[in-house]
Amino acid sequence: MARYTLHAAAGQVRDRARRPARTIVAVTAAATALVLGFGVPAPAASGPSAHVGRAAAPVVTRAALDPALVAGRGADVDFDEQEAENASTDGTVIGPDRSAYTLPSEASGRSAVRLAPGQYVEFTLPRAANALTVRYSVPDAPGGGGITAPLDVAAGGRHRATMTLTSRYSWLYNQYPFSNDPRGDLLHPDWWITECGCVPAATTPAPTVDKPFRPSHFYDEQRLLLGRRYAAGDTVRLTAPRNSAAAWTVIDLLDSQLVGAPHVEKRAANVLAFGADPSGRRDAGDAFDRAVAYAKKRHLKVYVPPGTYEVNRHIVVDDVTIVGSGSWYTIIKGHQVTLDTPAPDGSVHTGVGFYGKDAADGGSHRVHLSGFTVEGDVRERVDTDQVNAIGGALTDSTIDGLYLHHTKVGMWFDGPMSGLRVTRTTIADGVNFHTGVTDSSVTDTFVRNTGDDGLAMWSEKTSDARNVFAHNTVQTPVLANGIALYGGTDNTVTGNLIADPVREGSAIQVGSRFGAQPFTGHLRITDNTTVRSGPFELNWKIGLGAIWFYALERDIDADIEVSGDHFLDNTYNAIMLVSDFPVKDKYAIRGVRFKDIRVDGTGTSVLSARSAGSASFENVDARNVGAVGINNCGAFNFPASGSEFLVHDLGGNDGGGTTGPWLASWELPNTITCDDRPPVVPPPAPGSWAGASSAH
Repeated sequence: MARYTLHAAAGQVRDRARRPARTIVAVTAAATALVLGFGVPAPAASGPSAHVGRAAAPVVTRAALDPALVAGRGADVDFDEQEAENASTDGTVIGPDRSAYTLPSEASGRSAVRLAPGQYVEFTLPRAANALTVRYSVPDAPGGGGITAPLDVAAGGRHRATMTLTSRYSWLYNQYPFSNDPRGDLLHPDWWITECGCVPAATTPAPTVDKPFRPSHFYDEQRLLLGRRYAAGDTVRLTAPRNSAAAWTVIDLLDSQLVGAPHVEKRAANVLAFGADPSGRRDAGDAFDRAVAYAKKRHLKVYVPPGTYEVNRHIVVDDVTIVGSGSWYTIIKGHQVTLDTPAPDGSVHTGVGFYGKDAADGGSHRVHLSGFTVEGDVRERVDTDQVNAIGGALTDSTIDGLYLHHTKVGMWFDGPMSGLRVTRTTIADGVNFHTGVTDSSVTDTFVRNTGDDGLAMWSEKTSDARNVFAHNTVQTPVLANGIALYGGTDNTVTGNLIADPVREGSAIQVGSRFGAQPFTGHLRITDNTTVRSGPFELNWKIGLGAIWFYALERDIDADIEVSGDHFLDNTYNAIMLVSDFPVKDKYAIRGVRFKDIRVDGTGTSVLSARSAGSASFENVDARNVGAVGINNCGAFNFPASGSEFLVHDLGGNDGGGTTGPWLASWELPNTITCDDRPPVVPPPAPGSWAGASSAH
């Protein structure tokens, strides 16, 4: 319990980190032990691939899983995912590994392929394709700031192109808000750190911390149009050239797809007519402004034809439709610009982005954005900066078919605002509904490689209400959660696929924290699938749940139901309910209902209860459970009457693991079964659920 208490300091640090209004950032399995060495990780090897010397049949996955296991869940995407570890290669498979600060842990499926100069990985196309997305990592420069390195691409047996990979937008170090300097000292020596279990500045002798300290955010992605259509069965070989400046190149996965011809909008205000340069040599910001103003007067759309357009500031939009030729063809790209003096909102930089007016100024209405890419230039985390791809307040608006990359946040909306619909968007950075966003939704959106919560509803000051996150895919959030809910009223999270969270978060969090308004009305978390979640929490030094409820600033006692969800291959627990230790006797989590749930594999328990309160369980089936089904610590007072947390068995709860049924009669209603750090039994890979009831 002493170690658990330590998180009081760590939790307060994280609160300070998250209170600024712009917090999500992206500068774009068996192992469960905590890794305490922090040198730059030349990736751990598990030996050459078994696929050397032959063309591997295509293995198409979704979040590194057999697609049959996630049918109907996650975003409906138009590309095929292939993991490098399933392809032909003469390189070295690294992983699986779920320890923070390693290259395999941040890879999709927790494995990837390392190529030395001269080595390759070769994929076989499962369907016709003319476009590729490669998720990769190359080393940082010794002093930070990144390098560039070539990657040869041969399609159909012929050399087609050389991609230029970069680590300029990856490799972060140190404590929040992180640094690009691998040689830097601790940013906050007065903060408690898990590595020594101490506050370095208050410790004698002062602990020595390895440098670089806490390297993370290793991966980036790059897209390539091949220039022609290749057929199913053709190969795509990615080779690290022998003269590469990179000592190694890690390939995580390849997405392949067939991209249609550019969209043409004939009756529109074409930005070329207003002076926009499609070569990207001249700034097009003023031309975009002129096109927007003209289109509003004439009730026309704005059309952005194929090309790369340089825009180094916000384009303010209101009552206008902007249509590109498709995200593969229309690229709106900008540099990060340092402001001469900080803006009133605290920004010290600006950059490319499409912004509605501030809510305080009435916000913007009827804005429709579709069919283009926003490519930013953000390489560091400054929470006050407004360097997001989409921002401001957008009421009765739609965002569809965008690709957002290298911005601080993909979309950060500051309400009050309502009636926003985000659909079919590919984002590298994340979406946050912040403060009074209502009657809005994010659907069929693909989010990968975020540096904080992938999708979030944050009810700071004013509740978010009646919003829906539906059928989205969130993969590999490097920090924090896949989907996070901080307060709110009558919100729904349904049909999503969340995979591979790494540290300080998990797949789904329901949290009373960060100054959020209480949960009121109902909250429905239904028919979602999580995989390789429930990671090790580095500050608390315990395992989380794939879904975790966290009472830090108030009770959680709304009408909450979790139903139809599948929690697969959990590193530690499937479900956790926890109060921070300093408030464990003040706040509780009450009345959460779990119904029609599948749990396939837990390193430890199905349920970890570390709070006062209660929950009910009905038709929760579990298998491959590594520890006692219910780890019930309650509020850690251990009264003779039993735990402060009550478990209600409503029937139909079946299955278990190494210790017998996961929900056994002897555990009910509140038997203390507290084991603060039970041994981990890595579960087998998830499989089909033969004989499962139709309710599941």
